[in-house]
Amino acid sequence: MADFKFGPGSLNELKNVHQDLVAVVNRSLAYSVQDFAVHDGIRSLDQQKSLFAKGAAKTLDSRHITGHAVDLVPYINGKLRWEWPPIFLIAEAMRMAAKELDVKLRWGGAWDIDFTDSEAAPEDLMIDYGARIKKQGKHPFLDGPHFELKKAFYPA
Repeated sequence: MADFKFGPGSLNELKNVHQDLVAVVNRSLAYSVQDFAVHDGIRSLDQQKSLFAKGAAKTLDSRHITGHAVDLVPYINGKLRWEWPPIFLIAEAMRMAAKELDVKLRWGGAWDIDFTDSEAAPEDLMIDYGARIKKQGKHPFLDGPHFELKKAFYPA
């Protein structure tokens, strides 16, 4: 495992995020084999409305607004990269940290499962999620960098 550290931008994005989620994000650095940045922590309602209008968000009731969600993006060769293989590595590190800290997470790669207690590889979870949603006649919304505290355990 590498010895990654968050830069000032990531630390700033974690301000006012729920302490349990911050603890998981910080702990995941010890497990991660992929460097990453905190791209989004808290969002204002206006920011969420703008993302929604562009189609980059699917709801105005985002957990980012309440400090219950973060987006973690791989940092590769000095740049943020939205690529699935490194996103899966971050997801696995987040799951390991969440299990260790007993925090229940929901992941944007498989929205409909208990991510913390899942055992399958993140890539398999995403594929299975897509198949379940398509079977319902819907189009899956995949947001691999997104992690949030489960509402049942952490209401807004």
